[in-house]
Amino acid sequence: MATQEYKAWSVVIASTVSFTVCFMIWMMFAVIGIPIKSMLSLNETQFGLLIAMPVLTGSLIRLPMGIWTDKFGGRIVFFILMLSTVIPIWLISYATQYWQFLVLSLFVGVAGGSFTVGIAYCARWFRKDQQGLAMGIFGAGNTGAAVTKLVAPLIVVAFGWTYVPQVYAVLMLVIAILFWFFTFSDPSHKVSSNITIKQQLAVLKDPRVWRYSQYYSIVFGGYVALSLWMTKYYITEYGFDLKMAALMAVCFSLPGGVLRALGGYYSDRFGAHTVTWWVLWISLVCLFFLSYPPTEIVITTLTGPVSFYLGLGPISFTIFMFTMGVAFAVGKASVFKYLSDDYPKNIGVISGVVGLAGGLGGFILPILFGLLVDFTGVRSSAFMLMFGIIWTSLMWMYFSEVRPVHAEKESIRKNTATAE
Repeated sequence: MATQEYKAWSVVIASTVSFTVCFMIWMMFAVIGIPIKSMLSLNETQFGLLIAMPVLTGSLIRLPMGIWTDKFGGRIVFFILMLSTVIPIWLISYATQYWQFLVLSLFVGVAGGSFTVGIAYCARWFRKDQQGLAMGIFGAGNTGAAVTKLVAPLIVVAFGWTYVPQVYAVLMLVIAILFWFFTFSDPSHKVSSNITIKQQLAVLKDPRVWRYSQYYSIVFGGYVALSLWMTKYYITEYGFDLKMAALMAVCFSLPGGVLRALGGYYSDRFGAHTVTWWVLWISLVCLFFLSYPPTEIVITTLTGPVSFYLGLGPISFTIFMFTMGVAFAVGKASVFKYLSDDYPKNIGVISGVVGLAGGLGGFILPILFGLLVDFTGVRSSAFMLMFGIIWTSLMWMYFSEVRPVHAEKESIRKNTATAE
């Protein structure tokens, strides 16, 4: 008979592999959306909507998925979720009109709900002091975004974009079956049947939930949005072909997924607040440089006009994106460490709420990116938007977390001095 430790790690490994495949499919339009854009002659806003549609469904479904995971257990919910996406994925290869792609992408987007199911499912198999690491390992499935950028362009170039959804549909079916055989259920992980949905949703009145949702809309929503946007950005900004652009975009997507486990380790060791605080500051610095549009300056001198060019080349741009990808990876884990610390008994619902916010960020941001580019003509306007959002979040964190702690320490110091 399998030991509890064996079951726990088997669940984490099987769930992580499954989540990786789900994320590959969730991010599929980041690659196949480019030939579809050309085929349908879409503008930037239409393209942004196309690649963001799967994210919408995957976001909206996260809250009910969290509730069902608490009620019925993560194993059965995860399995059914994966099976439900196989046929819609396959049908994408037969779509020919814009509305058909939008409708099918909504059904495919259900795969994005796997995160909420898996994060709660895995966390409950471990002690509190190990949950950050376990959730971080599972969250490393975000590397599916990088895998798609490596695999899908090869399929597109060799066979055409229609083969990508067909290959992915078969892959999803196989992984769903393997998941079922290598995972386990534990009735003690379910919430009491006497607890109603209304009672589960009562946590929405807690302001901390909304603050954590804001953090996650950056580190996860921003990660998803930029993962969807970067391949096309490299093509339009630097003139790369599809394979090279996707490969360069991996420099952001890969660390943004793989290093999430490292974020879980640091969060267990240093605390969720400290790690998240530094994640936001590092991201802000990167976005400051990424936001600056390519600029030519002409200075009139005694010997005539002298021109200067200011802007990021592809190498320096990629270095900043890589750094921000690392920061986002650590931040995704640190935000969920907040949840496991504060809401250990209903983490499914809370992760559903926070995951919903993160997913909506991933849906809304690509559309806003497209609108900004169409309106301003400045491609780096996407990073300007992200810079403003992170600055706002840092101010919120300062006044809600940092300042109260400083005030409490100062009060203790004064009381100690008075007592002496």
